[in-house]
Amino acid sequence: MPARFIDTHAHLGDDAFANDADAVIAKALEAGVEKIIHPDVDSTERDAGLALCKKYPGIMYHMIGLYPGSVTKDWKKEMELAEAAIGPDTVALGEIGLDYHWSTEFAAEQKEAFKYQLALAARLDLPVNIHLRDATDDFFAILEECRHLPLRGNVHAFSGSYETFARLQKYGPWKVGIGGVVTYKNAKVASAVKDIPLESIVLETDSPYLPPVPHRGQRNDPTMIPIVAAKIAEIKGIDIEEVAQTTTAAAKELFTRL
Repeated sequence: MPARFIDTHAHLGDDAFANDADAVIAKALEAGVEKIIHPDVDSTERDAGLALCKKYPGIMYHMIGLYPGSVTKDWKKEMELAEAAIGPDTVALGEIGLDYHWSTEFAAEQKEAFKYQLALAARLDLPVNIHLRDATDDFFAILEECRHLPLRGNVHAFSGSYETFARLQKYGPWKVGIGGVVTYKNAKVASAVKDIPLESIVLETDSPYLPPVPHRGQRNDPTMIPIVAAKIAEIKGIDIEEVAQTTTAAAKELFTRL
C-alpha cells in the first residue's frame, strides 16, 4: 500500500489556485495526500477556502481564525466574523499568532487578538495552528500567561532550533509543522528535525508558498508533501513509510475532527 500523507496547512483557496484547485486536489490524492487542512486568514479570503472544504468532504478540512498580519485596531470586528464561521466541521483555530516581520505597528493588538483566540480555542476544545515570525519572546510570554488554559496545537512552518522546540514542550505536547524549508541548503531547521521526535512532527506545504527543492521559485502545492517526507526520512535515517505513518498519526491525534 502506498504511503498516505496529510497536508496540515495549504491555502488552496488562494488566488494562485483560482483556475485549477480541482486538478491540484486530484493530483494530491494520486500522490498519496489523503487529507488537506485549509488555514484561515481573515474574512476577505474565508469564503473560497470554506467552499473548497464543502466541495471535498473527507478530503478538505478547514480552520478558522484571524491571521496576525490581518490584525488592526478593528480586529474585534474581524473576530466576530470569524467566530460566526466556526462550526462542527472546524478542525482548529488557525492560523493565529504573532508576526512582527514587516511591521510592529499593531503589535499590541496582535497580542490581544492572539490571547483572545487562545482562550476561545480552549473554550471550544479545539487545537490551535500558530503563525510565528520574529516574535518568539512575546509568543512564549503569552503561552506562559495562558498556562492555565488547556491548550494544544502546532507551530506552523517551524523554523526554530531544537532548543526552541524543547522550550515549547514545557507547555504541553505541542507539535511542529515541517514543510519545504527543510529541503533548503543550510536550513537550520534540518538540524532541529534530526532531534525532534517524529511523533511531534506534522507535514505541511503552506501552498502556494515555500516549495521544496527542486521546485523553488515555483508554486507549491500538496503534491509536494512526499518530497518533504523523503527529506525528513533522509535526515533521520528511516524509511519514508515510517514518516508517512507517524506524521499522519500525529496529525490525527492533534486535529481530532479529521
